[in-house]
Amino acid sequence: MHALDKTEAKFALLKTRLSEISDIESAAAVLHWDQATYMPIAGASARGRQLATLKQISHEKFIDPAIGQLLEDLRPCEASLPYDSTAASLIRIARKDYDRAVRVPSEFMAQFSRHQAACYEAWAKAKADNNFAAVEPYLEKTLELSQEYSDFFPNNEHIADPLIDLSDCGMTVANLRPLFAELREELIPIVDAIASQPSADDSCLHQDFPESQQLEFCRTIIERIGFDFKRGRQDKTLHPFMTNFSIDDVRITTRVYENNLAQALFSTIHEMGHALYELGNSPEFESTPLAGGISSGVHESQSRLWENLVGHSRGFWECFYPQLQGVFLRQLGQVSINTFYQAINKVACTPIRTDADEVTYNLHVMIRFDLELALLEGKIAVRDLPEAWNECYRRDLGLVPASDSIGVMQDVHWYVGTIGGMFQGYALGNLMSAQFYEAALKFDPEIAVEIEQGNFSLLHNWLKKNIYQHGRKYSAAELMERVTGSALTIKPFIGYIRQKYGDFYSF
Repeated sequence: MHALDKTEAKFALLKTRLSEISDIESAAAVLHWDQATYMPIAGASARGRQLATLKQISHEKFIDPAIGQLLEDLRPCEASLPYDSTAASLIRIARKDYDRAVRVPSEFMAQFSRHQAACYEAWAKAKADNNFAAVEPYLEKTLELSQEYSDFFPNNEHIADPLIDLSDCGMTVANLRPLFAELREELIPIVDAIASQPSADDSCLHQDFPESQQLEFCRTIIERIGFDFKRGRQDKTLHPFMTNFSIDDVRITTRVYENNLAQALFSTIHEMGHALYELGNSPEFESTPLAGGISSGVHESQSRLWENLVGHSRGFWECFYPQLQGVFLRQLGQVSINTFYQAINKVACTPIRTDADEVTYNLHVMIRFDLELALLEGKIAVRDLPEAWNECYRRDLGLVPASDSIGVMQDVHWYVGTIGGMFQGYALGNLMSAQFYEAALKFDPEIAVEIEQGNFSLLHNWLKKNIYQHGRKYSAAELMERVTGSALTIKPFIGYIRQKYGDFYSF
């Protein structure tokens, strides 16, 4: 066989093997989605076993030395192709994933998966009962397993680095700490200045809003923006999330509070942003390591861009508020758009991250990041976490959560994932969203005008062309440079906050 033919055959075999692994992981994702939406609670034990089995099978298939050999044999092919070609990128990203995965035993991955399923069920009950002690031993095991995972990567500067690398490749404690310190230094004075002033009246959002009407209005909005219900669906869950089983099957979930209109509205737009990213991947990436998002930070930038820079903007509601009033005439018929706009942009120190406004949100994230590092470094024990949590909230936001359910147990992340690497992406996403949106407006200032008219195609198409279609082809740093012409910086975000909220408050 000719050398070129051999190379093509090896590349085709690699794609086939990777596609098989992708199919197994997609099957596991379906089971996880079902667990978080419709599964009977008594099925938790079996579901944990099923997920662990699939996790072990996919991991064993991926770390097969035959795949390592294929990747090694394809090095000359990769080197001969342009860096950003699909083939070279697939080999490069697959090798990066392989080099990480091969360090971790399959038995460990299965054990962690079983534990995560059990921990999720324990958390759901403990949160409902406000009983941190009930989930404490599970969280201690999560910490132990997270530290054990890091031990498989002994040459890192910080124990959290391998965990951060799982979701935000290229980021480390060494570059996140100074970035977050700079961000906190800018935000704390703004928060303090706003907190000293009368807050906006958001009582219009806290009336009786029937669930079915909320969900139907949310569906109308995201379909108008560009979510394709032929390629996705929306369901209810305890903690909203997005998941995908293929480029043409992307699911979002939400939660609805009948006495809080903002919850379903903005969590739906948020998860839609994640979904649009996945739906916008190049079709040729299907079932390959190039499909998906580059990092949690870039992924979060897309959800926060749509949720905040678009969904919380005045122009967006110039279009949609009359329609919202039509749906909830009794509740909002006499509420002006000015009152509604100020209500949805109310700045207030709250104990709940997902309820936080744009100004205070990053403080919630940085608190969690600091606590993760302290746990991994052994500076605090899991049993002391509620007290440490409350002290951080007292320090940064001037409040103490009324219970552990809305304190240390409010987020699902530590109870279904690792400790370490779970939260930094939210803050990175906020920073990136402002930088990406600034670049979009520089490219075409008509984007803002179009949004006021309820037309989102200009922005959506710009995002598809510059971000979505590339999937995982470029690193987050590479993408940021390509799209905005500079490295990540807090300046666009802080400038956006000062300009927007300077119209509401004096600081």
